[in-house]
Amino acid sequence: MKRSRQPRVVLFTGASCPWCTQVKNYLRQNRIRFKEVDASRDPRAQRELKRRNIRGVPVLLVGSKTVVGFDKPKIDGLLGLK
Repeated sequence: MKRSRQPRVVLFTGASCPWCTQVKNYLRQNRIRFKEVDASRDPRAQRELKRRNIRGVPVLLVGSKTVVGFDKPKIDGLLGLK
C-alpha cells in the first residue's frame, strides 16, 4: 500500500513547557516528522504567534491547520492517526 505524503508539521514550543514535551513525545511515538521552533527564544516565532492571536504554547501547525494545546483527537484527525 502506498503511504500518503505527510503534511508539513511545525511545533511551536516554550522553555519548561510540559505540554510541549507531551506533544513532541506523541509525534515521535507516531513517527511524525516535525520542525520544532522554541518561541521563547525566537522573536520571529513570537511575532508569528502574535499575528495568529495565539498567546500560549504548544501550537502545532499541520499544513494550513492550527492546533493549540495538546488536542490529541484533533491532531489524530489532521495526521490520519488511529
